Amino acid sequence: MLLAAQFVANIDTAIANIAAPALQSELGASGGQAGLVVSGYVVAYAVLIITGARLGASHGHRRIFVLGTGLFTAASLACALAPDPVFLIVSRILQGAGAALMVPQVLSDIQQHFTGRERVRALGYYALALSTGAIAGQALGGVLVAADLFGTSWRPIFLVNVPVGLVLVWAATRTMPRDGPTGDAADVDLRGMALLAVTVLLVVVPLLLGPETGWSAWTWASLVAGIPAAAAFRRSQRRRTTRGERPLIAIDVVRSPVIRWSLVAHGATTMTYVALLFVLALYLQEGLARGPAYAGSAMVAWVGAFGIAGPLLTRIPARTLPSMSALGCVVLAVGYASVLLYLIAGNRTGPALFLLLGIGGLGLGISSNALIGQMTSVLPGRHAADLSGVISTNAQLCGALGVAVFGGGYLFLNGPGSAESAARALQAVLAAFVVTSLLSAFAAYRGRAPGHGAHGAGPRTSG
Repeated sequence: MLLAAQFVANIDTAIANIAAPALQSELGASGGQAGLVVSGYVVAYAVLIITGARLGASHGHRRIFVLGTGLFTAASLACALAPDPVFLIVSRILQGAGAALMVPQVLSDIQQHFTGRERVRALGYYALALSTGAIAGQALGGVLVAADLFGTSWRPIFLVNVPVGLVLVWAATRTMPRDGPTGDAADVDLRGMALLAVTVLLVVVPLLLGPETGWSAWTWASLVAGIPAAAAFRRSQRRRTTRGERPLIAIDVVRSPVIRWSLVAHGATTMTYVALLFVLALYLQEGLARGPAYAGSAMVAWVGAFGIAGPLLTRIPARTLPSMSALGCVVLAVGYASVLLYLIAGNRTGPALFLLLGIGGLGLGISSNALIGQMTSVLPGRHAADLSGVISTNAQLCGALGVAVFGGGYLFLNGPGSAESAARALQAVLAAFVVTSLLSAFAAYRGRAPGHGAHGAGPRTSG
């Protein structure tokens, strides 16, 4: 039951990418607004996931799980009934907030109520829910949009969450252990949470809407305002640490150069992946006039290759493990470069394109597993919860930024919207992906931790 919640939340991270062209043609959303439908969910999820974990610890995991699932379900219904793009964007933000309250309780409940072999088995199923959710999000989104059930087009991709959510709430009240009295107040950094959300939105919104508004004055003012907002967030975190309070982003966790460089590398690779989901869906559907079901199958090879990376790392000799994070980033760059060369050669799509994407998926899987293993190897166990939150938040925020930067760049370069302009825009984005991946390889190399192990360091945010 808990794993179904993780599965559904992962699906909704990717499912809206496939619907982006339908949102533009049938809801009247602009390209930038379609990007906000994707990134609004991710931003809310990223900003609130640490808070969700702490609320579960202080107010009871079952109570917060039911609250989060209820909010996620209600917001999903609101998404399905959205009359205009702005209503849909706001509903997606609320949906992401519900997921952020719901998801942290899954792993916490496993840790509290399973031991020994049962815990190993539960964690294995947890990792399976993470990886298969990405495939299902792409494929299910394509099938539902293409089916156009009762003329509802994209709306079923959100409506399907409603019965699932109701069943999860019903099951949670009957199967999850009752919450006992905790006696602890929630250690929630509301000021830091608000400042982080404002900072991200000040950057993401103008990057997505700027190209279609001609980069009007408000977009530049918003980007500039993001600088003092980020500084205010940093000051608030330092102030809470000085007072002995728990900050949203634990400073002790990111003090180590290994952690800092690894977060840069992991965030950069995740940025390209999330942006690829958005851009590829637009390219195949709008640029090449392929159906949503076709676009939904494009990343299957990628996610399949991503899934085999973890088992591969367990067979690598220990002495070579410190180099695997940088090597994975290089393989990711090779994957992007191979797709770029395929397009430059005059090809537009086809099975070869999908298979070449698998190279990138393998590279991302290697780098993600190795980088997370690298980070978890240098901190004592008492920082495990904070590190997990930092990794998840960093990856999700970088994903939202990737949609804004690379997705906005694609929309700007695509201009006329013809097949030729779409191909040129995708080539430019892929070239930027290659550069970003190579820079992430440099960061991963700088952050390598000699002698670390990658065992059990499964990916939490990518794939």
